[in-house]
Amino acid sequence: MEVVRVPVLNDNYVWLLHSAGVTAVVDPAVQPPVEAALKERGWSLDLILNTHHHGDHVGANLRLKAAHGCTIVGPGPDRDRIPGIDVEVDEGDVVTVGEATARVLFVPGHTRGHIAYAFDEGSLFCGDVLFLGGCGRLFEGTPEQMFRSIRKLTELPDETLVYCAHEYTLSNLRFAAHEHPENKAIRARLSAVEADRENDTPTVPGQLGLERSTNPFVMAATAAELGAIRSRKDKY
Repeated sequence: MEVVRVPVLNDNYVWLLHSAGVTAVVDPAVQPPVEAALKERGWSLDLILNTHHHGDHVGANLRLKAAHGCTIVGPGPDRDRIPGIDVEVDEGDVVTVGEATARVLFVPGHTRGHIAYAFDEGSLFCGDVLFLGGCGRLFEGTPEQMFRSIRKLTELPDETLVYCAHEYTLSNLRFAAHEHPENKAIRARLSAVEADRENDTPTVPGQLGLERSTNPFVMAATAAELGAIRSRKDKY
């Protein structure tokens, strides 16, 4: 499966997926950059895959559907908040993009109906639940939900590529270094990311295995610990 990064807004990433002549877009915030990326490659749009209802993830749903007649797939628990939804999915359902197959994971915490798409070929599209070096704010969920959701995602293989929806890695790792000043792995990763961002190089995707030793939320041993870290991060 070919994956194309489409930067939009201030720090969002929209992802185009292409396999066997079928094209999907994950969490399209705005239409024009998506259309430009499709046109550049000569692709038509068949599917929209939404992870959750926030406007910077579903903002172009209806315009893209009107332009392409594509099918919108999204979280069944959030059906009333996903514009134009055609197919409702939940934990354990399967979504296909050409020859690529994804398992749907129910991962509430950031929102109450959040899902992720874990593709068999080793790509995870997790919206705003797990970020590189961090996790999403608890807008609608609880620390317990987020703890369980992150644990579910980290059951995937270390080689899994995490395609999150925002370029937050630098700020996340600065906080991680503040939380764990003696952690050499965090310091080394922070230095590498600082160099990348100085050169305007994207940091996403990243390997899931690296999160185990450098992401404070993945490293949290309990839901209470995660909640306390999230509270400190919100004020950082």
